[in-house]
Amino acid sequence: MSSLPQPHGGVLKDLIARDQPRRAELWKESEKLPALVLTERQLCDLELILNGGFSPLEGFMNEQDYNGVVENVRLANGVLFSIPITLDVTQKQIDELSIKPGARITLRDFRDDRNLAIITVDDVYKPNKEKEAKEVLGGDPEHPAIKYLFNTAKEFYVGGKLDAINKLDHYDYVGLRYTPAELRAHFEKLGWTKIVAFQTRNPMHRAHRELTVRAARDRQANVLIHPVVGLTKPGDIDHFTRVRVYQALLPRYPNGMAALGLLPLAMRMGGPREAIWHAIIRKNHGATHFIIGRDHAGPGSNSKGEEFYGPYDAQHAVEKYKSELGIEVVPFQMMTYLPDTDEYAPVDQVKPGVKTLNISGTDLRRRLRTGAAIPEWFSYPEVVKVLRESHPPRAKQGFTILLTGYTNSGKDAIARALQVTLNQQAGRSTTLLLGEQVRHELSSELGFSKEDRHKNLQRIAFVAAELARAGAAVIAAPIAPFEYSRKVAKVTMEASGSVYVVHVATPLEYCEKTDKRGVYARARRGEIKGFTGVDDPYENPSNPDLTVDVSKQSIRNIVHEIVLLLESQGLLDNGH
Repeated sequence: MSSLPQPHGGVLKDLIARDQPRRAELWKESEKLPALVLTERQLCDLELILNGGFSPLEGFMNEQDYNGVVENVRLANGVLFSIPITLDVTQKQIDELSIKPGARITLRDFRDDRNLAIITVDDVYKPNKEKEAKEVLGGDPEHPAIKYLFNTAKEFYVGGKLDAINKLDHYDYVGLRYTPAELRAHFEKLGWTKIVAFQTRNPMHRAHRELTVRAARDRQANVLIHPVVGLTKPGDIDHFTRVRVYQALLPRYPNGMAALGLLPLAMRMGGPREAIWHAIIRKNHGATHFIIGRDHAGPGSNSKGEEFYGPYDAQHAVEKYKSELGIEVVPFQMMTYLPDTDEYAPVDQVKPGVKTLNISGTDLRRRLRTGAAIPEWFSYPEVVKVLRESHPPRAKQGFTILLTGYTNSGKDAIARALQVTLNQQAGRSTTLLLGEQVRHELSSELGFSKEDRHKNLQRIAFVAAELARAGAAVIAAPIAPFEYSRKVAKVTMEASGSVYVVHVATPLEYCEKTDKRGVYARARRGEIKGFTGVDDPYENPSNPDLTVDVSKQSIRNIVHEIVLLLESQGLLDNGH
């Protein structure tokens, strides 16, 4: 008899194990059925239904279960469950795949087109999204999951039980991806009977280690570090970096105290409701205790600076259902560093007048960005090393200079001279994307209509973003005559590094007068149609980072101005 807690609802619903004997016939059937290709969020949910992480669920919720969860935090059979697990579809998908009660539909992985499961449709229903948003998530229209519900989630939900065919394939950290059954077996093997689970979507530092060790010692327990590697909050540090941090931190635990397992969960950032859900999931994975922090699984504040949830709403919600959950809540205490004694202590136990130190998340990001020191009392050197590898200081980050202006404005000459100037400084490759070169290599099929010009600039933005992400300096010099297209391109490029728009505002008359290739003359004669400045407009950038003019400045002078701009932003390290 296992000493670990019973799964939620009494039985671990490991559908992969249950349906293994029928796998061959199910796969054969799935090949003949209409197939629904799942989104990333649906895949995360499916994986935890199939492996029992969402026990007692055996499929996506039908209308009765959905309404029960939204209104009463319970499935139709009365079992506690706090988050709706739904399969959303469009009217078009319903019509094309003939999704109706009794139908069997294959569920397919968008990444590799593998058949993962077959759903037997119980019902197709239109949810009351306003009610779901208010009851489950609190109702604030700025909440990321409410935005997802109204802008991304589709109009109808499909309920029904699943037959499992394949588990999802992962190619990263495979050895750390335990199913609930595997994690339970792992604990049995180690002889662990009390397990404190720690949920995180952020890197861990010394305070987290102290907190988890303290929680385990107080309960004679072991620690399960159980980070989410599915979908978290937009803007979170990527899971590859985080897992490397957890791996670096693990040896800092007392011998044999801690284990690391990854959870492929799509978080909703649903505060109190999400905390109950997290507790159920951890119980299914074999944990006996669960640490719930301040504003657990909350998305922070809205645009008015108001928190979406109260700081302890999540702890109170889990405490309320404690007897049904069958997992003990460990309240997360804020830890602070006491420099005089070189130790961490819970904030509420620090005597008045005792000196304390802390580094906020914002301050840590600033230190990573600028290369400033991160003290050892805050984080271990091996953890800082991992974070620095993923967050190089400004002087090692990629960036893009977008030069925009008329043909023969001097932008190509500036771009070439700037490339040579930046190449003098080692440590970062510099790539040149000249307008004509891009047209020839990437956009040869495009013309010069407004739509084609937009498409051409977005291709440049895509290439620039990929290069900047790899740490390169990118100098792009298209004409880019339209403000809207420049704005869209800037958003794409800014996802990977800083972007500086330089308006090469050389007057049209000067560009035309100094044109040695005669292209303006040909455009004036009507031999070239859609020529910017002749029979096609150029919209001046409304807010450029720099405005230069070749009719009044030398190329050398302009390049120097751009270099000074980059230097002021910390992007050019002078070697000190």
